[in-house]
Amino acid sequence: MKTEKIIALFACLCLTTGCASAAFAETVPTAPSMTAPAGDPAANRLSLSDLVAQGIITQETADAITAYLTENPITPPDGQPGGAPNGQQPGGSSDAQQSGNAPSGENTQQPDGNGQQPNGAPGGQPGGAPNGQQPGGSSDAQQPGNAPSGENTQQPDGNGQQPNGAPGGQPGGAPNGQQPGGSSDAQQPGNAPDGGQPGFSTDAVDLLTLETLLENEIITQDEYDAIAALLPEDSGNGMPGSAPDGQPGNGGSSDAQQPGSAPDGQPGGMSGQPGGMSGQPDSYDAARSLSEDAAISGETIESTGTDENALLVTGGTVSVDGATVTRASDDSTGGDASSFYGVGAAILATGGTLTVSNSTITTDSNGGAGVFAYGDAVVTVSDATISTSGDTSGGVHVAGGGALYASNLTVTTEGASSAAVRSDRGGGTLVVDGGSYTASGSGSPAVYVTADVTLSNAALTATGSEALCLEGLNSVLLTDCDLTGDMPDQDQNDTTWTVILYQSMSGDSEVGKGTFTMEGGSLTSLNGGLFYTTNTESEFSLRNVTLTAADDSEFLLRCTGNANRRGWGQTGANGADCTFTAAEQTMDGDVIWDSISNLSLNLTEGSVLTGAILDDESCAGEGGDGACALTIDAASKWIVTGDSVLTTLSCNGEIVDADGSAVTLAASDGTVLSEGTSACTVTILSGELA
Repeated sequence: MKTEKIIALFACLCLTTGCASAAFAETVPTAPSMTAPAGDPAANRLSLSDLVAQGIITQETADAITAYLTENPITPPDGQPGGAPNGQQPGGSSDAQQSGNAPSGENTQQPDGNGQQPNGAPGGQPGGAPNGQQPGGSSDAQQPGNAPSGENTQQPDGNGQQPNGAPGGQPGGAPNGQQPGGSSDAQQPGNAPDGGQPGFSTDAVDLLTLETLLENEIITQDEYDAIAALLPEDSGNGMPGSAPDGQPGNGGSSDAQQPGSAPDGQPGGMSGQPGGMSGQPDSYDAARSLSEDAAISGETIESTGTDENALLVTGGTVSVDGATVTRASDDSTGGDASSFYGVGAAILATGGTLTVSNSTITTDSNGGAGVFAYGDAVVTVSDATISTSGDTSGGVHVAGGGALYASNLTVTTEGASSAAVRSDRGGGTLVVDGGSYTASGSGSPAVYVTADVTLSNAALTATGSEALCLEGLNSVLLTDCDLTGDMPDQDQNDTTWTVILYQSMSGDSEVGKGTFTMEGGSLTSLNGGLFYTTNTESEFSLRNVTLTAADDSEFLLRCTGNANRRGWGQTGANGADCTFTAAEQTMDGDVIWDSISNLSLNLTEGSVLTGAILDDESCAGEGGDGACALTIDAASKWIVTGDSVLTTLSCNGEIVDADGSAVTLAASDGTVLSEGTSACTVTILSGELA
């Protein structure tokens, strides 16, 4: 997406009843004033001049927005807020229904079989929403970009949506030969009849246009989030936070959550299927390109071009030893082209075999990753120093199936969305052995996992983010590593964590079980809880790890649904299915679960848990039939620190309080299953002991 050219924005009118959300920003500035009084649909827009005055965008950006809208007017799809009823232009004829409301009696559900959502959840919908509905969407809220009933809504291969439009090049999915949302003789977009609301604006922003820009890679996810957070909760298209089909949805009340973005500013939310490569560049610009066998020794390679690689390897066997590689650019854009395909990385390999050793790699550019492996490339980098300072500039990075093997590196990153060890859409293999990896930027964990990642004997530190983030059907194994996170508290999140396993529904990762395995070493949290899993299937395995919780730690493990404003599944139906196994492990802190999740907690091989097990239904909606099962083997112990609630208990070990007193075990109706002397009681919802 283009960082310097951000928003092309359209004025969408009112909302569908019952759909409300609050989009988010990592840092929320004072909201600019609206362009119209409250009650006017135009109040759902933000003035570009006000955005400039607030320092949210530059004047150059505002000018670019105006120019874009002049050339590319954006019209809402049929039946959408801000648009007119089917066959009418915005502000249409005198007999048209009011904008934002579907014609009386008209079915506004999405047609069955509407374009498959990312990750292929049941029914073709993320989170298993019923056919014809958006995840979390109300039954009467048609989504932007969908064609009228009966129109073909299938997306083109490899690309979630046509720019600003539907298949066949029809904006907003209008039938061939018709204006978007209008008949062949309807007025042109932006020229509403006298007294009608305009269909778009060249000097204001709203949520629907924001999503169009994100879809067309004009703005980054972070930029989308920052601006969307300033809009009213009921702004946009009747599904606040929802984007065109397959796009991120940054918002979501309990009845309107859309596919969302990754935690804490990480990439998330582009079109296409998991691993889909929509937007892949046809070619790369590079200061030096190699496609055949070559050896580089002691050379300096410099790059200053826009979105240029310093060294590009597309084939052959290439070695780089003792080199100095620098990449500096003030006008590079970064964003998804950099995250997914390595555009602007200092060293990029898209094919062949590349070995880098004893070298210094430095970037000061958005999108300036240190070393990036993509596609069929196999990269080995050792005994090197990598420093990046721009946004979207990971240290070592794989995507699109690439393989990268790193050893004894010193890596530092300073920009936003710049994990020191990073993977992205399309996954791959990333192996790290030894070295130091530090990320200090916002939304920049030490390790970001959308691939198969193995780390050993490494120091991994995030000073402004969670320590590790894993999405979807991917895995990470840490052996004898020291992992540290310091995630700030953020209003858009339900909680704060240090390690997260989740599914954003952004399309950046295939849906499936995420696996976190840590053996030896240490995990240190400087803020928030330790382990968090939501909207996914997950498995945690710990063995002999030194765990250090923050002074104000909220939990050891949280396995629940979420009401995250970025839209991680449908609130009330986005719990986690988690197996958490501890072996030879000492753990302090509470375990939190809810009735829309399933947690299997296993204490084995002399493990000790000190804490309570709590049922927290705050994000469980109307609840469900989830369960929390605790198994304690003969060598393990649970030290109970407060009244606790489980579904089932199998205990061959010991359950006592902090004073060593036996804890009472009781059924939910008060029936005592096992009498204790402790003031603490453990309630077994099944009413029996295994």
